[in-house]
Amino acid sequence: MNSTARDYGEGIDPERALKYAIQHHRGERTEIVEGVIDNVTPSWDHENAAEEIRDQIRPRVKELDCVTGSGNLDLPGSPNWYVPDLAVAPRELTKGGGALLPDQTLLVVEITSESSAETDRVVKRKRYAEYGAPLYLLVDRVEKTVTLFAEPGRLGYTKVDGPHPFGTAVRLPEPFGIELDTSGL
Repeated sequence: MNSTARDYGEGIDPERALKYAIQHHRGERTEIVEGVIDNVTPSWDHENAAEEIRDQIRPRVKELDCVTGSGNLDLPGSPNWYVPDLAVAPRELTKGGGALLPDQTLLVVEITSESSAETDRVVKRKRYAEYGAPLYLLVDRVEKTVTLFAEPGRLGYTKVDGPHPFGTAVRLPEPFGIELDTSGL
């Protein structure tokens, strides 16, 4: 029997096919947000904000035997495959090259740009909570604020600290237990 285009629609799982394609796409930062493929090209200002946070949390991350980076996060059962601006994950989970799940992280950080602000504020906040990311730090460069979301659940985060204007110290709870200086963001 010859295959037709119709056969593919009946026999291929669209989520699996989309995520397979994204993993075999040339380019470092390509993600899927609600089924839409998005190539992410951060500005230097954006990267500076990520570096400010990375530098401040690095000593505690090392003590926790964790890694910081912007590796792939899969959200199984949804048309989402995220590449956060920064995430902290246990070192043993980062070996082997596969994507992690949001609940395997200790912290996820998204830094807005004009084009991604609403996605980071609404869609990713909802999805990270739904998939159990324990802490979600939203650095909103458009509004010049920082908000920390904690205690995830299926309906969203139940604890919100902020929004705080840039320059306000924001406490990252345990396992970090540090004050984050936001004046350089």
